[in-house]
Parts: sequence; structure tokens; C-alpha cells
Amino acid sequence: MPDMKVEVPIEDDVLLKVDHLCQYFGPMKAVDDVSFTVKKGEVFGLVGESGCGKTTTGRSIIKLYDITSGSVYFKGVRVCAGKKSFYDAIREARKEFREKSRDASPEEKAALKAKMDAIIAEQQENIKKADYDNKNCDKEYIEKLRAAAEEKYRPLIDSAATAEEKARLTREYRNELRKASKTKLITKIQMIFQDPIASLDPRMTVREIISEGLLIQGEKDQKVIEQKVYEMLELVGLVREHASRYPHEFSGGQRQRIGVARSIIMNPDMIIADEPVSALDVSIQAQVINLLNDLREKFGLTILFIAHNLSVVKYFSDRIGVMYYGKLVELAPSDELFLNPLHPYTRSLLSAIPLPDPLYEKTRQRVTYNPLAEHDYSVDKPSLREVKPGHFVMCNQAEFDRYMAILK
Repeated sequence: MPDMKVEVPIEDDVLLKVDHLCQYFGPMKAVDDVSFTVKKGEVFGLVGESGCGKTTTGRSIIKLYDITSGSVYFKGVRVCAGKKSFYDAIREARKEFREKSRDASPEEKAALKAKMDAIIAEQQENIKKADYDNKNCDKEYIEKLRAAAEEKYRPLIDSAATAEEKARLTREYRNELRKASKTKLITKIQMIFQDPIASLDPRMTVREIISEGLLIQGEKDQKVIEQKVYEMLELVGLVREHASRYPHEFSGGQRQRIGVARSIIMNPDMIIADEPVSALDVSIQAQVINLLNDLREKFGLTILFIAHNLSVVKYFSDRIGVMYYGKLVELAPSDELFLNPLHPYTRSLLSAIPLPDPLYEKTRQRVTYNPLAEHDYSVDKPSLREVKPGHFVMCNQAEFDRYMAILK
């Protein structure tokens, strides 16, 4: 069914596109209509208070949850597709038909039914496309890996000088094909979890923890696995002797480095770092952040950095998105956000940043955010609007006009 594939125009430099993402748990809207893009090679910071939906956004992107509505595109392929909005549109069309057809003439009723049928047909087609993409998003990626393996190994096998060399290359080729068939596109996104001890299995050694992804992918060569584990340990500042130890034998910072090694060994294009330093003391925080920076430069990684600490986010991120109660309320380049914070919640967050200056701290004024007092959305509903190139704010028309006046 090749015609079922959804194609969307995505800029060449965009690696991840989150489009109207919704993640509901019953009546609770953990993430509600969030949209943003992450460009190749950049660090995109996601900040907000506890419970605002940052972690849920990251977990939804890597398909730990089946998303409720919206779409997630990775490398131009739709890897997640929610269907609630399509079912809602069908229910709304039927409800509208029932209400309007009560007092309608036969001709009007026929026109209303034709309109309802057209909406239902369109939404059912969208549901089919969503189901198709959810099930088949990996097929094209697997075919690319198999083609790359064939292009690499076929000439080598054909030109092998001895039978032994030919047999060795054939084994490697079949191994690559087997691994390709077990690979999923979403594994090119890896996650570093918030709690460095809860995310590591206490019954597994460090070697088993770091190599687990390779085993799931289908790698069977123990020498290759062991060599890669040692490389990753040294890369994150640990030593080979640590491979035989268990998580409880390490400090918090060392455990987080093990988590980083576990994600890097899969050779990802993108890492979602879910508050990777919040459970660590300040000196260790700096070490882990510098490690991520070094890995970013070495491997050309793209990072979605979820954090509370705004000072760390400002230092580490190229662009920042601010979330509040499941909504993305402001999005801007890092320097621009700190220079011109416009949404009241963003200003409230920035006012909470302490500075190592006793005189400033004595006079620092905290800005409190009260949504009921700040906004009147009873008639004029808000949307994410661009106030400057690359600077978006959740606002209605009246607030948009006020923000534009402030910027001018």
C-alpha cells in the first residue's frame, strides 16, 4: 500500500518535527497540542515546572507511549501518528448533522448528509494512513540498511582473494543483513533518563547494561560487543574494569555516565536527555554537561535537553521551548528568550533564577504567574504566534498586539 504513506514538506536541516502532539491519560491532558522542530546538530532545550509535560513529550517522541493525537516526524518519516483528532472530527460531523437536519428540508438534509459523509470519508482515510505509518515506518529504513550492506560487501566478496576471506566476508554480510532486519528507525533516537539509578537494572553488570541494545539489534559477535563496550566506557570517562561491576557500586555521576554510554553505543542521530543532571550535585552536573557537549561535537549529535535549571539550559541550548500545563507557551533562540521574555510564565521562571550576588539577591523581585489574572481567553482564543523571526509566543490577538508594541 505505498499510496498510504504520508509525505510532508520538512526543511532539509530539520531532524525532528513534532506536529500538534497530544498525550492524554484519561481526562488528564499531559501534553496538549505541542508543535516544534529540532534542527540537525542543535541542542533544543525544553523547560518548565514539574508536571508540565516535558518528560511525557520526550517519552512520546521515542514511542514509549502511543500518542493520543498529532504526529512525530523523524528524518522525514512519520514515526508516530495519533488518531483521536480524526475520531473527534467524525463525532463532531455526526453531531452537527443531527442538530441541523431536524428542521431542514429534504434538499437541505441531503446536502448536510453529503457534507457529513465527505468529512467521515476524509477522516477514515486519515485513520488508515495513521495506522499504516505506525506499523510500516521502519520498512523503508530497513531497506536502506540492507541496500547499504549489499553495496559495501558485494564487491568485497566478489573480489576476495582466498576462500577463507570470502567465507569471513559472507558471514559479516549476513550478520549485517540480520541486524538490519531487526532495526527500527526510532532506535536512532536514544534517551538518557532522569534518575541514574532507577534507569539501570541492579541485577545486570555494566557490560550487560551497555551492550543490551546491540543484542536486541541482533549483534552476536561477542568480540565486537566487548570492544564497543570498552570504547564507550573510555569515551564517557570510565575504565574497562568497570564493565564487570554492578550499578550500586558507582556514584550518581558515574551511573549517569553509564546511561550516556548505553545511549551512545547505538550510534544515534539524536539524544533526548531527560533532566540528566537534576539528581547530581553542582560539580558533577558540570562534568556531565561538558561530556554531552564533547559527544555532541565528536558525533554531530542532535540533543533534546529537558531540564529545570534555566542557567544550565541557557549555557547548553541553541533554542528553548517553555512548557506550562502541557502547552508550549514560548519558543525562541536562547539569547533572545533571556533578552526578551514575553509570556508572563516565562518572565516568572526567569525571575526565579538566583545569582551569586548578595546585593542583587536582596532586591530581587519574584514575578508570580496567575493565569486567571493574566489572560482573558473567554472569547479570543490563544495560539502560538511569531512575534519576531524564530520567536513564538502563545497569545491571543490582544496580547499579540501588546507584545509587538513592547518589542518596538
